[in-house]
Formats: sequence, structure tokens, C-alpha cells
Amino acid sequence: MQGKTQPVRVLIVDDSALIRNLLTTILAEDPEIEVVGTASDPFVARDRIKALNPDVITLDVEMPKMDGVTFLRKIMSLRPTPVVMVSTLTQAGADVTLEALEIGAVDFVAKPTGNIANAMVGLAAELQTKIKMAARTKVRAHHTEAPRPRPARPRIMNPSAKIVAIGASTGGVEALKVVLMDFVPDGPPILVTQHMPERFTAAFARRLDRECPMRVFEAENGQRVEPGSVYIAPGSSHLELARDGTHFVCRLTGEPPVSGHRPSVDVLFRSAARAAGSRAIGVILTGMGKDGADGLLALRNAQGVTLGQDEATSLVYGMPRVAFERGAVMRQVPLHEMASAILDACGFEARATV
Repeated sequence: MQGKTQPVRVLIVDDSALIRNLLTTILAEDPEIEVVGTASDPFVARDRIKALNPDVITLDVEMPKMDGVTFLRKIMSLRPTPVVMVSTLTQAGADVTLEALEIGAVDFVAKPTGNIANAMVGLAAELQTKIKMAARTKVRAHHTEAPRPRPARPRIMNPSAKIVAIGASTGGVEALKVVLMDFVPDGPPILVTQHMPERFTAAFARRLDRECPMRVFEAENGQRVEPGSVYIAPGSSHLELARDGTHFVCRLTGEPPVSGHRPSVDVLFRSAARAAGSRAIGVILTGMGKDGADGLLALRNAQGVTLGQDEATSLVYGMPRVAFERGAVMRQVPLHEMASAILDACGFEARATV
């Protein structure tokens, strides 16, 4: 007979006594989670991390004495531990949260403004799920890297006939950046569905556009799909690839969630299968759940090329695993080789060098 599974031990770090109490109450309702302590600022948290050795830390973005991102850098460089950020649903909160995800935070929960108590109770199931998922992830030490110069964006002379659709969820912020930083400036157009709330996707697109070789947009309905460009699904809408005469365009819809999500990766992949068929390349990256598996299978059945991130490099080997087990993935690829694999499938003979 197997022994009882030990609960996930959580340390809550937040300067608000109200939020600390709410989070403690919410997490205590799940028998698979144990709150082992709380801290009002990073200096108290530092000592409690050493004493309690938690499995997961929840970390407020904005705190006195030391902000959450600065403290996260210290955690990830000195004592890598799964961290779930608790962020305000504001533009400033979105920018800081995306930085935290790049540094190594596993995931985040966006707390709406207004009646915080009611809002946090409404987020209970999401928070409990993300805490338990974070405990199973493989976090790595974070080391600050010198910024890489962005290649010039030349005029596109010989665009590829291919179109790329990428789906991701937990861990996707950093994974997408890794893939796009290794792309060529005149690469094939890319449509991306990343599970992310409204407001966060616009900040995500701006952040990628500043750093990546290709132009990056938050997709607009009817926007023409062109080489050298990346289109991010808005947090409130499904993103589809559609035809408008001889051209491809982005189509946004407010249809109900699919596979539990809006935007949904399944919706993007199915639309690529319908609109582009054998011209489409589908890529499924790290993420929790199964969104994208059915759509990627439809794309493969339409003679498109399908790639999945491998288990070793996935922060959460959920979506790629389900897609692979259903026969939707033609080849599994390590994250650092994904850009090359996509470009090879598009017919590019070599990557641009930085």
C-alpha cells in the first residue's frame, strides 16, 4: 500500500496582511497544500525560506524594502525554488510580471482591482492548481545574460510560402522568447496563442518586439499576415488564420472558451489546418493541460508539419506530452533547437547570425 502523498509546502510573501490571510485561507482549503509560513517583506522571507525550505513560494510583485522582481532574481540565482507571482491586473503589473516570468517564475495569478477579498476567492481554484503544478516543475538557476543586439530588419526579398502557428501556456513566455530570438528577421509569419489574461498580451507583444528580430504585434482582426511578423493572440479573443482573397489575415473571435481557454491553441491550430493545410507548421511548447493536442492532430492530418517541445526542456510537459501521445507531433525537439527545426521545415537553409 502506497503512503499518503505529502502536501505541497507553501510560503506566502506579501506586504498586505489582508492578502496573506486570504491566500492562507484559500490554500488551506486544499488538502494537498500546506501553508508553512508567511512573510511581509523579502528580508523576513529570506530567513523563512532558509528555515522552512518551502516547495513553492507565492510572491507579491510590489513590496516595500525590495520589489518582488529583485527578490525573485536573488531566489533564482542563490536558491532556485518554484515561484508563483501574485500580480495586479494593471499595465504596470503586466510588464513586471512578464519580467518575472523571464527570470524564472513558474506562473502568476492576476488579482483584479476592486473588491480584493471577493476577487481572490474567485481565483481559488486557479491558484490551488498553479501551486500544485509549480511544485512539479524543474526550476533552474537564473544567471543574468548580456543583452543580445537585435539583427537589422531588412527588406524581405524571398519570403517563405510557409506559415507558422505556435501554442504555449505555462513556461511559454520564456520559451517563446528563446525561439523568436533565434529566428531570422525575414522569417515566415508566425501566429502565437499563449494562455494569458487581457492586458498582459499587449505588454508581451511590446516586450518581444523590442528584443526579437521579427516585428511582433498583438493581433488585430483583419490584420494582414506578412513575412517578418509575429502576431500574438489578445488575451480576450481566439486567434484564427483566415484567407481574404489571395492573402492570409488574422481573425479574432469572442466565441466561448475551447479546451478551457480563450484564446485557445486548438482554435489556432484548426484554423491553420483549414486555411493553410500543407503550408502550415504547427509548434506546441511547454504548458499545463491538453489545449492544442486535437488542433495539432488536425493540422498534421492536413499534411502540415508538426513539432513539439521535448520533455527535458519543457517547464511543464503537459500540452506537448498529450499532443505527442495522440500522434499529433511528428518530431519532438529541444527548445534551443526549435527555431532551426521550424526554419528547416520552412525551407530556409541557414539561420541569421547575431
